[in-house]
Order: sequence, then C-alpha cells, then structure tokens
Amino acid sequence: MACASATLLKSSPIIDKFEWIKGQNLRQPSVAVVRCHPTSALTIRASSYADELVKTAKTIASPGRGILAMDESNATCGKRLDSIGLENTEANRQAYRTLLVSVPGLGEYISGAILFEETLYQSTIEGKKMVDVLVEQNIVPGIKVDKGLVPLPGSNNESWCQGLDGLSSRTAAYYQQGARFAKWRTVVSIPNGPSALAVKEAAWGLARYAAISQDSGLVPIVEPEILLDGEHGIDRTFEVAQKVWAEVFFYLAENNVLFEGILLKPSMVTPGAECKDKATPQQVADYTLKLLHRRIPPAVPGIMFLSGGQSEVEATLNLNAMNQSPNPWHVSFSYARALQNTCLKTWGGRPENVKAAQDALLTRAKANSLAQLGKYTGEGESEEAKKGMFVKGYVY
Repeated sequence: MACASATLLKSSPIIDKFEWIKGQNLRQPSVAVVRCHPTSALTIRASSYADELVKTAKTIASPGRGILAMDESNATCGKRLDSIGLENTEANRQAYRTLLVSVPGLGEYISGAILFEETLYQSTIEGKKMVDVLVEQNIVPGIKVDKGLVPLPGSNNESWCQGLDGLSSRTAAYYQQGARFAKWRTVVSIPNGPSALAVKEAAWGLARYAAISQDSGLVPIVEPEILLDGEHGIDRTFEVAQKVWAEVFFYLAENNVLFEGILLKPSMVTPGAECKDKATPQQVADYTLKLLHRRIPPAVPGIMFLSGGQSEVEATLNLNAMNQSPNPWHVSFSYARALQNTCLKTWGGRPENVKAAQDALLTRAKANSLAQLGKYTGEGESEEAKKGMFVKGYVY
C-alpha cells in the first residue's frame, strides 16, 4: 500500500549574491525516514543547501555569461609564465591572477571563476581578497578540488583522478572561504580504448565528488574530458561520449546527486586533433547537440563546454553554432586557454601592459558571451586568436 503522505524537508532560503561571503554558517545535511510498511523504510536524503545549490547554478548559467577557468595548478601556471619569460614565483602568479579578476566590467560576460586553492586564499597585489573582488563583479567564486591524474592499474595505460580522501573537510573549508561551486576534472582517452574500467572509474569518481560537494554547499561541475588526442573521426568521438555520459548519469543518480544543482563541463564532439577530416562548426554543433539530447536530463541547468586546446576563435565559433536554436539547457563556456591566451601574451609580465591585456580578456569574454546568445560573427578576429592550442598529452 502506498504512503498516504511524506514529511516535506525544509530547505535553506535562497541567498542574495552578497550573502555568499557574509554570515554563512555551515549547515549539515538532513535525513528524513518515511515509513511506508511495517517491515521496510525508505530513506530520503536531502541537503539543507538544496535551494542554495539551485540558486547558485542558475546564477552561473545566466544568459550571455560563462565561466573563466583560472584554476591552473602552480606548476601549470609556471609553464604559462615561462612562455612569456617570467619566473614561477608566488608574486608573479599573484600579479597575473590580479590582472584577471580585476578586469573592469568582466562580470557582464563572466558569471563564475574557477580558482586554484592558492588563489582562493590569496589577495590581489593591492591587498584585497581575490574572492571579494569577484563577488563585487557578481562573479561566483569556484574552486578546483581534484588532486590530479595518476595511472590506473589494470587499464590500457589510462588514468584516474585522485582527491576523494579528505574531500568533505576540504569542501566545507572552501565554502567558508567564499567558494560556491567546485570543479573535478577526469579524462578519457580514445586512443587508449577507452577501457570499460577507465570509463567506470571516471564516472564513479565524478559522482562521489558531486555528492560530497553538494553536502558542503558547493555546486559541482562534472567534467569527464574526452581528450582530443588521436586520429579518430567525429563518429568515434560521438560513440565514446555517449558511453561516458551514460555511465556518469547512472552513478550520479546512484549517489543521490541533485541534478538541478550541478553544472556539466563536457568536451565538444569533434574529430581527434590528428584526424585528417576536419569538422565545421555546424558539424560540431550537430553532433554535440545530438549527444546532449540523448544523454543529458533537462533538469541540468548549465552545459559549460571546455575548449580542450581549440583556438580561441574555433571554440567561440563552435559554441555559437550550438546556440542557433533554443536548447533545454544554458549552453555556454568554461574556458581557460581559449580566454587567456591572447591576454597572457599581451601582458608579457609588464605593468604598463596590464590595461591592454585586460582589454584582450574582455574582448574574448564578450565574443563568447555573444556566442552563448548565438550572435557571434567572427569578424575582426586577430591571427593570434585563430592559432590552435592543442598539446598532445597535455597535463594540467
């Protein structure tokens, strides 16, 4: 006999943007037990952060805006700095990250910024907390929480992502510091299989991370990146992507993850970087949207694509093609190199170039904002912005 009624769980109130930082006490997940039969019980989990998670996800997935991924590890940031002749010191990392977060008007086009742990606790060169600078621009601070890729024993030279140990305490601390969303990146390699083991490991790790993050009040970005490495065609990418996303959502459901309180960061469906048959933006859009419609529930508020080594212009053109007709989700961007490349080179580590570098970042952010609205034309783009950035075996 079905239950006559169930107790509704009280959710947290919807927050204003400036409440992300001020006066937030950690709230613990609540559990309700609804007894439907004398011999059985149905346990329903519901985080007290539920309303806040949905509100944060919708704020990030707002029209004409996307995510600035500036969560490069200190080692990777060092590679970027080395490319312009700068030493990898905390002072130089601080100077570059200050440049990024303090671009005037950035919040018009950027809704969220993914930070590395150092940046979350860092101040600008003027002594103001990076988190506060972002919030003042209506940009939601986020945090990279995975601990990187390591070899997966028993696989075909594939990887798995570590970082679940201690994640609950870390995400709770990040929430107190002002972060309101999280990011966990794992990868799938098509040339290496991918093996069923690697796909399952990627999906399970993402699901556990997502559940833990939501319990701490952080909206999880779910990112199983299908690497561009390889000579395979677009049909093979599509085939693998379907398998990966089927596994991901199976385990997200198994872990009771609230779909309305997550964001996705998928790869676009493209041929391998070394494939002779290149795809047009329309082909990329057609395959990618077909994948989304087959695998992604409409409850998910935002699809924030990674660029994965595409050129700045290529990533923007492909995003624009996907927004030529209405989608059930907010289809947008979460770019790192495809937003920062020209900016970094323009800056060159020189204080007198900060304004020009910030203008370059704003130009890319505006271009991708137009692409999210389906209004980007590609006119007036520089040759630098058209250069591909694929690196075989790229490590973050």
